[in-house]
Amino acid sequence: MVRGEAYGYLRTGRPVAEGLNGAIASPHYLATQAGKDILQKGGHAVEAAIATNAVLCVVYPHMAGLGGDLFALVWDSSERDIIAINGSGRAGANVTREAYFERELDEIPMRGPLAANTVPGTVSAWNKLHKRYGKLQWKTLFEKAIHYAEHGFVVTKKLSRFAFDKRKVIAQNENCAKIFLPDGDPIQAGDILIQKDLAWSFKQIAEKGKTVFYEGELADKIVASMEKYGGLLTKEDMKNHHSTWESPIQTNYRGYDVFELKPNTQGIAALMILNMVEQYNLSNIGDGTPEYYHLMAEAAKLNYRYRDKWIASPNYKDIPYENLLSKSFSRQISEHFSWDEAFDLSALEELPTIPTNRDTTFTCAVDQYGNSVSLIQSIYHEFGSGFMIDDCGFIMQNRGASFSLEKNHPNTLRPGVRTFHTLIPAMILKNDKPFMMLGTMGGEGQPQTHSALITRVIDFGYDIQQAIESPRWLFGKRWGNDSTTLKLEGRIDDSVMIQLDRYGHDIEIVEQYSQVMGHAQGILIDEKTGAYSAGADPRGDGLGLSW
Repeated sequence: MVRGEAYGYLRTGRPVAEGLNGAIASPHYLATQAGKDILQKGGHAVEAAIATNAVLCVVYPHMAGLGGDLFALVWDSSERDIIAINGSGRAGANVTREAYFERELDEIPMRGPLAANTVPGTVSAWNKLHKRYGKLQWKTLFEKAIHYAEHGFVVTKKLSRFAFDKRKVIAQNENCAKIFLPDGDPIQAGDILIQKDLAWSFKQIAEKGKTVFYEGELADKIVASMEKYGGLLTKEDMKNHHSTWESPIQTNYRGYDVFELKPNTQGIAALMILNMVEQYNLSNIGDGTPEYYHLMAEAAKLNYRYRDKWIASPNYKDIPYENLLSKSFSRQISEHFSWDEAFDLSALEELPTIPTNRDTTFTCAVDQYGNSVSLIQSIYHEFGSGFMIDDCGFIMQNRGASFSLEKNHPNTLRPGVRTFHTLIPAMILKNDKPFMMLGTMGGEGQPQTHSALITRVIDFGYDIQQAIESPRWLFGKRWGNDSTTLKLEGRIDDSVMIQLDRYGHDIEIVEQYSQVMGHAQGILIDEKTGAYSAGADPRGDGLGLSW
């Protein structure tokens, strides 16, 4: 018996969804159902993920949207290899340090049109993915998104809470306020939210493709709004945008090949954590023990030092991937680890501040042929920049607010450059076939949640729902806050917390199923039977389906 069973971690609040013909999971039940419809129409897993993401842009507008960025990993049965797509946007040609200094700003505002200084990459990435893998007509992928935007959907408690929490941000933009603060009050759980302008935007994309967004009427409206309210993006910035195919980075964890995206994401941090953890026998340590949480927190702490040094390098080609991901380098990092006490970072040199992500939506899908995708999409902070494009119904991301105006900062603002992202979808292969798709929202918590799900499945034998629901931890900056404590969910045994405090961790207890820990989703494929199992996080409004 693993220790997790003793603590009751294996009793889940919802069953794992199992089937043979397909699987999909997302942080909102309506989006998951939209993806299932696409799979049952014979669509590729990528198409299901696009349709799911499109619905999330409607029903989770505080986290996802047409004005955001996207990353994905894809395994296709005909290619039999994993390829990554980087759908993040670049700073516009006029987006310079001097442009902000001229406005008497010493940092980029977190909200408003000046925060919306990078081209949204999502629609371009959707187009590139569909061109390569699509089986269905492009417009079919947006039918559900259009329906829910035009005819409405029921507001969940979580969306209502976010609208209340960010009501001051929403109120700063008339277009946002009209939708999310009707009559001056935040939308309430149970309300029917209709977004006619957003429906129109999706219809344009469905009928005319990605060109309308980057060169056509939607591009014109984006640029007109920018000019009207003092933004910096231009028509040329929109026209010049393109998503890129990339080779992912990987490590091997106990015989499983784990894949993440290269920088400008923090995927390398997740792989480095696994390299360090692999040196220890987790089966003997056991889940739910003080030693397990201590090891996992310290692995994050120590490896984040190297993430922060390299992740926002001005020239990603200079990053020594082979060395950073080598087992020998991981052993060097482990020399700083002690079973007796937490490592004190205060004695080390101070590194540049690296911004963390706030809100993210992760989707994973597998079709009947085993084609698999992990896709993550975000508008950065809750409700992004808070700047909604006139007559279009979508909010522009504030991803570019994470640029620094310091000249020598590794993430310094430069035109045409992609900023740092914490967004990381993950995929695991076993014997060159997909075994696991996983991802989550949660800033610095994303690599830690990846390691939680992976160790609980591979080392402890949990099913995907058990791995998702089990108590989580977060070392570092919490989602929506800048504290750097070790956060532990309240379900963790008091004796464990006492021992972690004795090790020297600065403990912060959060609620039992805390959104601070993010909304995780995942799919497992049984190597022997080929059966799919899908799980979704009760910390969100998610749903995993298989059939």
